[in-house]
Amino acid sequence: MASSSGTKKTRAPTPRRQSKAMSQAQKMFVDVQDEDSSAIDSELVPSSLAAIAPVLRVANQIEKDNPRVAYLCRFHAFEKAHRMDPPSSGRGVRQFKTYLVHKLEKEEEEAQHQLARTDPKEIILYYWNFYNKNIKEGQYTKEPEEMANILQIASVLYDVLKTVVPPQRIDDQTHSYAQDVQSKREQCENYNILPLKAIGAKAAIMELPEIKAALHALQNVQNLPKPSVHSTNAPHDFPEERSKSIFDILDWLSSVFGFQKGNVANQREHLILLLANMDVRKRDLVVYTQLRSSTVQKLMDKIFKNYWSWCKYLCCEQNTRIPQGSHKQQLQLIYIGLFLLIWGEASNIRFMPECICYIFHKMAEDVNGLLFGNVHPVTGDTYHRSQTAAPDEEKFLRTVITPIYQVLHKEAKRNNGGKASHSRWRNYDDLNEYFWSSKCLSLKWPTGLKEEFSVHSDVAMVIVAWTPDGSPAALFDEDVFRSVLTIFITQAFLNLLQAALDIALSFNAWRSLKFTQILRYLLKFAVAAVWAAILPICYASSVQNSTRLVKFFSNLTESWQSQGSLYNYAVAIYLMPNILAALLFFLPQFERIMERSSSHIVTLFMWWAQPKLYVGRGLHEGMSQLLKYTLFWILLLICKLAFSYYVEILPLIGPSKSIMKLHVDNYEWHEFFPNVTHNIGVVIAIWAPIVLVYIMDTQIWYSIFSTLFGGIHGALSHLGEIRIIGMLRSRFQSVPTAFCRRLVPSSDADTKGRYMDKAMERRNFASFAHVWNEFIESMRAEDLISNEDRDLLLVPYSSNDVSVIQWPPFLLAGKIPIALDMAKDFKEKEDTDLFKKIKKDDYMRSAVVECYETLREIIYGLLEDETDRNIVRKICYDVDIFIQQHKFLNEFRMNRIPSLGEKLEKFLKLLLSEYDAVDVYKSQIINVLQDIMEIILQDIMVNGFKILERYRVQIQSNYKKEQRFERLNIALTQNKSWREKVVRLHLLFTVKESAINVPTNLDARRRITFFTNSLFMNIPSAPKVRDMISFSVLTPYYREDVLYSVDELYKENEDGISTLFYLQKIYPARFVCKLDEWMNFQKRINDPKLNYSDDDKKEATRHWVSYRGQTLSRTVRGMMYYKHALELQCFLESAGDYASFGGYQTMESSQGNERVQALGDMKFTYVVSCQLLGALKTSKDPRDRRRYNDILNLMIMYPSLRVAYIDEREEFVNGRSHIFYYSVLLKGGNSYNTEIYRIKLPGPPTDIGEGKPENQNHAIIFTRGEALQTIDMNQDNYFEEAFKMRNVLEEFLKSPSGQREPTILGLREHIFTGSVSSLASFMSNQETSFVTISQRILANPLRVRFHYGHSDIFDRIFHITRGGISKASKTINLSEDVFAGMNSTLRGGYITHHEYIQVGKGRDVGMNQISLFEAKVANGNGEQTLSRDVYRLGHRLDFFRMLSFYFTTVGFYLSSMVTVLTVYMFLYGRFYLVMSGLERETLENLSIHQSKALEQALVTQSVFQLGLLMVLPMVMEIGLEKGFRSALGDFIIMQLQLASVFFTFQLGTKVHYFGRTILHGGSKYRATGRGFVVFHAKFSENYRLYSRSHFVKGLELVILLVLYQIYGHSYRSSNIYLFITSSLWFLVGSWLFGPFVFNPSGFDWQKTVDDWTDWKRWMGDRGGIGMHPDRSWESWVDGEQEHLKFSNIRGRILEIILVLRFFIYQYGIVYHLDIAHRSKNILVYGLSWLVLVTTLLVLKMVSMGRRRFGTDFELMFRILKALLFLGFMSVMTDLFVICGLTISDLFATVLAFLPTGWALLLIGQVCRPLFEAIGFWDPIKELAKAYEYIIGFLLFAAIAILSWFPFVSEFQTRLLFNQAFSRGLQISMILSGRKD
Repeated sequence: MASSSGTKKTRAPTPRRQSKAMSQAQKMFVDVQDEDSSAIDSELVPSSLAAIAPVLRVANQIEKDNPRVAYLCRFHAFEKAHRMDPPSSGRGVRQFKTYLVHKLEKEEEEAQHQLARTDPKEIILYYWNFYNKNIKEGQYTKEPEEMANILQIASVLYDVLKTVVPPQRIDDQTHSYAQDVQSKREQCENYNILPLKAIGAKAAIMELPEIKAALHALQNVQNLPKPSVHSTNAPHDFPEERSKSIFDILDWLSSVFGFQKGNVANQREHLILLLANMDVRKRDLVVYTQLRSSTVQKLMDKIFKNYWSWCKYLCCEQNTRIPQGSHKQQLQLIYIGLFLLIWGEASNIRFMPECICYIFHKMAEDVNGLLFGNVHPVTGDTYHRSQTAAPDEEKFLRTVITPIYQVLHKEAKRNNGGKASHSRWRNYDDLNEYFWSSKCLSLKWPTGLKEEFSVHSDVAMVIVAWTPDGSPAALFDEDVFRSVLTIFITQAFLNLLQAALDIALSFNAWRSLKFTQILRYLLKFAVAAVWAAILPICYASSVQNSTRLVKFFSNLTESWQSQGSLYNYAVAIYLMPNILAALLFFLPQFERIMERSSSHIVTLFMWWAQPKLYVGRGLHEGMSQLLKYTLFWILLLICKLAFSYYVEILPLIGPSKSIMKLHVDNYEWHEFFPNVTHNIGVVIAIWAPIVLVYIMDTQIWYSIFSTLFGGIHGALSHLGEIRIIGMLRSRFQSVPTAFCRRLVPSSDADTKGRYMDKAMERRNFASFAHVWNEFIESMRAEDLISNEDRDLLLVPYSSNDVSVIQWPPFLLAGKIPIALDMAKDFKEKEDTDLFKKIKKDDYMRSAVVECYETLREIIYGLLEDETDRNIVRKICYDVDIFIQQHKFLNEFRMNRIPSLGEKLEKFLKLLLSEYDAVDVYKSQIINVLQDIMEIILQDIMVNGFKILERYRVQIQSNYKKEQRFERLNIALTQNKSWREKVVRLHLLFTVKESAINVPTNLDARRRITFFTNSLFMNIPSAPKVRDMISFSVLTPYYREDVLYSVDELYKENEDGISTLFYLQKIYPARFVCKLDEWMNFQKRINDPKLNYSDDDKKEATRHWVSYRGQTLSRTVRGMMYYKHALELQCFLESAGDYASFGGYQTMESSQGNERVQALGDMKFTYVVSCQLLGALKTSKDPRDRRRYNDILNLMIMYPSLRVAYIDEREEFVNGRSHIFYYSVLLKGGNSYNTEIYRIKLPGPPTDIGEGKPENQNHAIIFTRGEALQTIDMNQDNYFEEAFKMRNVLEEFLKSPSGQREPTILGLREHIFTGSVSSLASFMSNQETSFVTISQRILANPLRVRFHYGHSDIFDRIFHITRGGISKASKTINLSEDVFAGMNSTLRGGYITHHEYIQVGKGRDVGMNQISLFEAKVANGNGEQTLSRDVYRLGHRLDFFRMLSFYFTTVGFYLSSMVTVLTVYMFLYGRFYLVMSGLERETLENLSIHQSKALEQALVTQSVFQLGLLMVLPMVMEIGLEKGFRSALGDFIIMQLQLASVFFTFQLGTKVHYFGRTILHGGSKYRATGRGFVVFHAKFSENYRLYSRSHFVKGLELVILLVLYQIYGHSYRSSNIYLFITSSLWFLVGSWLFGPFVFNPSGFDWQKTVDDWTDWKRWMGDRGGIGMHPDRSWESWVDGEQEHLKFSNIRGRILEIILVLRFFIYQYGIVYHLDIAHRSKNILVYGLSWLVLVTTLLVLKMVSMGRRRFGTDFELMFRILKALLFLGFMSVMTDLFVICGLTISDLFATVLAFLPTGWALLLIGQVCRPLFEAIGFWDPIKELAKAYEYIIGFLLFAAIAILSWFPFVSEFQTRLLFNQAFSRGLQISMILSGRKD
């Protein structure tokens, strides 16, 4: 083995015997090597040995060139690793060393010398050759990226050379080479977009004038003080690097404050690109040498707007001042650069924008002192320029960021994984809000950072309705009006309640509140209490003096002594704040000024009105927008109040009065309060559900109004004007014009003559043709269309060869055959009539003219003989002249046209055919061509013989006779452009009417129609690429599938179905098209021209499948369409007229191509944040390692793709191992990734907040541009939509609100998973309506749209200075995306929505996946309800905008909860009436008996419950975009597919998880999975998911309905009553059996049997530590009760209060038993408890006996059971015979005791710590298991009965997969596991 001395070979030390861990590691390396042997060494190096990774990578790169030198590199790496960690104590070091030793031993024998006989000579010669070949010769020709890699290799080779060759044997030439490499390497480093330090050919992007100008401005470091260099105590100090000259302003800042090198390089490129992109807009490129001063000022205004606002809020002086006489631009760039460097290194602190403002404030103060010699404001010391020392590059991280991070990390530990109460720990917002106080300015900088810095209209309606006539006119009655005035008393008490709740709910936070805030709470409560006392007293005194109505109003002006007017004056004074608020409401500008004012009087006033906050100021909209949403809500509230009055309130007044007058004394149970007057219990039971309906039905009215307004808005926006291909055909002529008007940048000259200049029209059409053809080609590449469809849709790039525009052939289908038939059958002699018929159809005219002119050109081009050409020329001349003279029909015989057409088809087909023998092929063409000419000259032309006679003389004069049309240019048939003309002409002749349906693929149709329709919508004009806003796309990735492997494609599930087979079936072979997507794919990969190998076909199949799933590869492919579109746009702008003559794909100029790519790189960046990439690389799981390789392949496939990840690196400091964390940016290289930037972090970034926002946050520093689009892992994009991106970005420059520019642009989405099943269709329609019509109305007119995790585009600079694009606090920000929108709104942002562009999005397709998603969203909304953002928006928005905000966010979930509570309230109220006997007594009254008011009022609840609210916007949106006939059909189909069952079931999911979150907290992220196959879910899985959320609640409602049916005496003949009860039974059925109805094969007998076996096993297995809930009931039930473990005492008490409802069953039923003999004594209830307790004790005895005596004393145990049985039988006999017990009593007793036992069980779970302490938990657990068995058995019984009938399973399959069946999907084959 090679030695370091180079004089002899020594073998490496023999490793010790491998441990088990080492063996496993070696196996892991071997497994990885099998996958990719070229990358193993360098890619799997332990983190503590990261320094040897470049050496091993070089070894891999040169191995093919010289294996011996590669071996020497590896040996050098081994020696270096041994020196770095001699004891091999680092993680994985020992295993890696062992593996490397084995590899070296093997290579030592195999690697032979090639250049010399010894190792030293070998490596010297190789080094010389490498230098001369790659560096000396290639430094001016190779790309900078390639040169960086070459210099890296050369440096490593020299290091290896120094270890192999003795120092005295290294000659001068080698030294000179090494010095040259070192000097060049100092000038060269890996780069992201801009090769600022590079060797090699000059990059095109560096030649752009805007880049040069920005770089020049940034490099202006004149007059900046240079820090002196002396050593520091930093652990990683590199003084030699500090002696280098300062490159630019950022280098200077780094030398002052100690920023990291990677951070400086990253922000340098970031700032240059920002300046260049902003400066180049509308700029003359001819004279372009420096930045405009306005550019830097504009950037500074955007970056420091929040900082300046913060300074104003704290009343402190800004530190961004520009002193007179200073270099303004230089100083501005210093401030901007300082802020970006702080932000780039701030890590988790980026979520705290005001903390960053504070840091910048202090550091800018230091900058000012350094530059201008100011006195330090705190210490009084004077800054001295010459005394500044250069700190190490981690000083800022160590002294500023790390202390704050440590506080965050400490708080994160206190939250107990998000389970602790929010008041017990401080999150990002809590700590950030410390910097809203001026106290932060008193912190000692920077050492102080180490400290821990810590509704009434319903009352009025009831009063009016209570009057005798119940008419609203009664309001003008004196007494009625006085009664109505009591609403102010009600308001006073509600205000008192609100003040009390404010104190109670904020009490835990008082420790962190200012004294002024606490004082405000107390004063608010005191004032509310005073008014709650004054108003009732005044009213009581005024009631004594009743007057007439006129006199009542006149009293307002009388003296204060008048006793009757005292209440009026009190009300007037009480209402003064409300009147003032109403005035300010209509003066939004004035209120905005007041909120931002610093005046003490205004501040005091605003302090009382609302708490002073840094955020939430100036949220008021302009007058026009205010009037729009105010009018919306006024109309809505009028309808709602009128409906509530006439339908809900007024009908109940009469029955309520009658009930209150009744006297009831015949109760049917023991009544505790028999003397209560007015039957108040009955009134409450009747009115309680009505009150809930009144609260809830506003949501229904909102849904109706939003649907109507959204539909009108959509229609006015031109949505759906082109819905089908037929509509497209009729309007396609205007599409190119619309395209150029919307998507092509225009100049003033173009605009003036656009519609008059024919050349301009053709140029525009050529631009359209390029984009259209790229669009069509992209769909062919995605296999949406076939080759035939593509040919029919393509447009020629140039129409200069013909006199008409060449439309796509699918528009001209059948036009030529029809025209020929018209000409053949035309009987008139006038040409005018024939040509009038042809010209009447523009497409027919274009087709005829194009065919004629193209055929002429084709034949003329084929002919080589001049005489033949003259004959053709003469024929064409005669045709043209006779048409002009209107003699065409006289000179041509039309009846022979069909024969000519047949010959022409044959002729064109021959021209396109492949041939082997040229002579045979030529003779065939000649024969057909001669036939054609013969038909034309002799059969069609009347005087055609004259042409032959004219040229016969020439023929006879030739000395050699030959036939005409024999000399042809056959080589022309191989010309590509000529063949394209022939193909198009052949299509025009041969394609019939069937082409009208092209394309046949539904998705292709949708994309074409949406794209063309969007051209007629209100789109901003497209800027030039250079003028457009630059943008980035950011996609967070965790561990999802990147690309499906071959094994996954063919791996079969339990039913024997593979993913590939499933997709082949779900994309069917016979629909309305001839070829489906699978067949299109097969045809593409089997095309001989493409020459796919078997491996290529396998890889293509992987991609084909992955592009139809929700994978990262699909997302990346879609997002990279942006780059493709930008390059095409650059080409069209730069090519000019050249674009009319060739396609974008034919561009050959490398210089032009480089410029196009440079502009694309400058405008677009795509970053995928793979936080676990390092873990995937080193994982032992083959799937993880494959994911890593797939991501690497994506980077290689797409050079513009960047991947950011969090690298964990083990490093030794002072001999101890420490884990350090880095944010790293990678790009693809030659089979490897290349590290661009590495920025050290203060700690693990993902340990503090939620995963996704933390993942986004660490990578956001690597994004570029002024805009940022957030794309999730389940999204897609399309080329044609990417082309509209620059138009959308122009929306940022508009200010439609009249006050501010948008900060978030909302985009619509297309759900591409809707065709898998009925469930997927429901979710698709629901999501589509949400992202279209719902977002449309939220944005305009309601102005409350937020960010919902969709593909929205952020104003990047606005958001990076205000906390980022999401919020990350644990648990509370579970729905992190919506908080970004709230944060943007609170900080003065404005969010819009645009529907002329869309992206794709996948959704969950299985029942359980959907339920998990709904649970996650419900949890998130529950946390939103508790969040400060919702609280502040609710307080800061005006009343009507607050209503919009409420009903579109948490209000929807609260309304859903109220809907279910209404059902409970209705049934429990009726249960109370029935069991107490009050219903029987009240129904004897005729007026009450005939009243159906309660049922009428509850109809609205049923509407909500059945999910009809979800369907309304769906129907409207489908109607807009597909037509209302289609919408009606879809609605009917959805109902037949049981959509109402689905929506009713999901209602239960929402309510359960939302309610649990409100009550106990404990929200958590729920992974839903994005799998392909719709599989059968086992019963145990469904039970785990839905037991508590649906099954238990459903059975409770069943018992209530059964008891009401048995004991009730209501008016059951009423149709409304039947509707109400049937809707309740429908709710019960949906909750109990919904999961099984929508479970594939849910009623298959064999599956049911298997499920029963699996469920019994799951119930029987004992739990334990580490046992997964899927394996054992005990483990599952512990997890199900986890929320109770961390619930506070308030939550536990409320839970127990809710449980008490179950005791009413036993209390009510026992008095109706026959054995009770109508006794009303309380002892009856007591005896029932005695029976229950005795029963439980007996069961407990049997259970204990089985455990203790079942084995050793089995006989005694059997005797005991026999005695118990005999005793039981004797007791039952006595009860039946003596006491009068009946069979019905037994069933009733079961219904009574089951709820009681369940209540005891629930109370035991709430009080589990207590019962565990007293040793009583095991009986409770046994009782719980018994109940689980009962619930499971009841459900299984119904399923088994249905499964017995085969037709039920068949019906269910068709129900679930109806759409798939209509498309030919053999789903039954999939579900049954058959493949044939």
